Amino acid sequence: MEEDPGLSDQYRKASPWPMFVALGFVLSEVGIIVGIFSIAVGGLLLFGGSVAGILKESEYVDTLWGSLLAFGSVLAVIGIGLVAWRVGVDPGVLVGVIAAPGDFGLLVPRALAVAVAGILLLAAGGTVQALERNVDAR
Repeated sequence: MEEDPGLSDQYRKASPWPMFVALGFVLSEVGIIVGIFSIAVGGLLLFGGSVAGILKESEYVDTLWGSLLAFGSVLAVIGIGLVAWRVGVDPGVLVGVIAAPGDFGLLVPRALAVAVAGILLLAAGGTVQALERNVDAR
């Protein structure tokens, strides 16, 4: 008689992704609310990468890069939109925003963290896409 009837060795019993999704969400929220740039960016990267991983593992998507590009573009548009709304689109002012974002209030550094995380996720999605194309070409 089997000890675990109905369970097969070919299926994993648990996925690690939900823990990373929760940790990324918490870190990104703490980083954005408290205003710690690196924690906000790292949390959003962990959250976006984990969501892409869980979607790939559960076979809702075929490749990782589509999810990374979609999540990264949403974050980049939100972050850049908030920065542009708050300080305008004058190139001289935008250089000042990058040099000293704290001089423009509390919203701008947080929005800049969201924009940077979105741009990094876009870069990661593009890199994964390029690597998959190179593997497929061989």
